[in-house]
Amino acid sequence: MYAPYIYMKTKTFRLAVIALALQLICCGDRFPSRFTLEFPRTPEPWVSLLGEPHWRVEWLDPGGRRQIADIVPGSGLEVELPATWTNPVTARPYWPGPNLFAGLFMPAGALFPFDVNGSRLCLSWEAGIDTVFYWELAQAGSADNSKNPAYFDWPRFRELLKSEDLNAAVSRDPWLVDWRFVAEKTIEANFDRRRLVPQSAVSMNIPVSAGPWYGTSPFADPLSFAEREPPSFPVRPGLNVWICREGILRVNGNTWLFSQW
Repeated sequence: MYAPYIYMKTKTFRLAVIALALQLICCGDRFPSRFTLEFPRTPEPWVSLLGEPHWRVEWLDPGGRRQIADIVPGSGLEVELPATWTNPVTARPYWPGPNLFAGLFMPAGALFPFDVNGSRLCLSWEAGIDTVFYWELAQAGSADNSKNPAYFDWPRFRELLKSEDLNAAVSRDPWLVDWRFVAEKTIEANFDRRRLVPQSAVSMNIPVSAGPWYGTSPFADPLSFAEREPPSFPVRPGLNVWICREGILRVNGNTWLFSQW
C-alpha cells in the first residue's frame, strides 16, 4: 500500500533527472533539443459532436519563460524545452465555433523528459493531470527551492494515479479532484494522497433531453437519463459544461443555459 505522503525529490533525485535530460539533449540527432508534439486521439464523442479541436499549447522555453501557441486542426508544433529540469507541456482543446474556449475541456499534456520518444514529445490525456498540477504547484509558490515543481517526484505520482489505493471515483476520473487545493496544501506541507477526493457537487434538475450527455473530462462516463426521469446533473464550483446531439448545456451555480446547435 502506498504511504500517504509524496515528498519533493532529494538532491540525488534532482541530479538524476538533470542527468537524464542532459543525456537526451547531448546524444546527437537522435535526441534533439527541439521536439515535435504528438497529440493524443480526441475522444470520439467530442469529435462527432464538435469536430476536431483547436489546441492552445503552453510550455516553458529554455529561458524559463512561459510560451503559448494556438494550433488549428491538422497542423503541428515544434517546441524547444529546457534541458535541466522537468518541464510541462499542456495542450487545451477548444472549439471557437460554439464558443467552447480553451480551459473548459480538460487538457492533454506531457512531461519532459519522461514522455520523450526520439524527436517527439508524446502528449496524453493522463499526463494532462500532471501538467496542470505542475502549473498549480508553481502558482502556489514557495521560498523553499526544494518545493519547486520541477523537483516533485513525478514518476511516483504517476504510479499513484494508476494504483488501487485511490478513491474509486478519482481512480476513474482524476479531474474530479480540486488540484489547486491539493497544490496549495502540498506547498504548505507535503503531498498527501488522502486529499485526492472528488470535489463536492450539488445535484441540479434541468429540463433537457435524456442524453447521453458528455462532459469536459476525457475520462468521465456519459450521463443518460430515463425519458420520464428529470435529468439531474452533478454541478461543481465554476462553469460546468455538457454536450449532446441537441446542443450544449452550461451550468454555473444555480444558473443554466442550453444552446441548440
